[in-house]
Amino acid sequence: LDFFTPIVDSPYLFGQIAAANALSDVYAMGGLPQTAMAILAFPIATFSQELIAEVLQGAGDKIGEAKASFVGGHSIDDDTLKFGLSVTGTVHPDRVWQNSKAQSGDVLILTKALGTGTATAALKRSEVTEVDIQAELLSMAALNNISQILNETQMKAIHAATDITGFGLAGHAVHMARGSQKNLQFKFSQIPRFEKTLQFLEKGFLTKAHRTNKEYVAEEVFFEGISDLEKQLLYDPQTSGGLLLSVDSAQADSILNALSVKNKVAAKIGFVKDNQNHSKSHLEFLK
Repeated sequence: LDFFTPIVDSPYLFGQIAAANALSDVYAMGGLPQTAMAILAFPIATFSQELIAEVLQGAGDKIGEAKASFVGGHSIDDDTLKFGLSVTGTVHPDRVWQNSKAQSGDVLILTKALGTGTATAALKRSEVTEVDIQAELLSMAALNNISQILNETQMKAIHAATDITGFGLAGHAVHMARGSQKNLQFKFSQIPRFEKTLQFLEKGFLTKAHRTNKEYVAEEVFFEGISDLEKQLLYDPQTSGGLLLSVDSAQADSILNALSVKNKVAAKIGFVKDNQNHSKSHLEFLK
């Protein structure tokens, strides 16, 4: 279940992004969505029925793309618009992806570019229009349906997975490192980002989450040759971000090639290492 207030001006696009974001939780566990129920709050006195219909149409189209069924939901009168979905999916019990099963030697693959947090912060301040951040919006509306892309061998080669959302890459990667009791090493130059992301960050288009994400991982992240500006990319909170996959190195190229047909920015961004000193698991970001 996931829902939030609008991060874009277009009602139809908001519905698409909210749906893709909620569906992602099922995809991140290796499952396939089956049903979705709407969670809707809006001010009846000030919002038109046409606007709400656009939100629901955007969500319905995205649910249809996922080959799931939109089976109803619940709405209430509220001061602000909020929308999301409660999603049910299926997965074979022996093939559930968790964020705690990364293995030493695994290759880390990220399926979407980073930077939606700073882009939507710029939009909220009216520093850009939706046209200016079209790439970011299309990325947020894109499904993480890699389980419909990969074959059985490739699916079995994915040892751990998580979707990158509000905690940013650093925060969600820390969860994977902790759960797996491994260290994760990243090559910063290989991490995909949107064309204007560093420019937006340099202009100070930040959210509260940039600060709280930094504080959250402070004792478990180490940097080498990474500037303070570049670090902000790793804390950038994503809405409907990509998947971080920990995959068997023997299948990494095969998986990346399959993903790249739909997710052209998907990239190998690091690997998993043993925590040899049995100290607290951590992340390393190298230039």
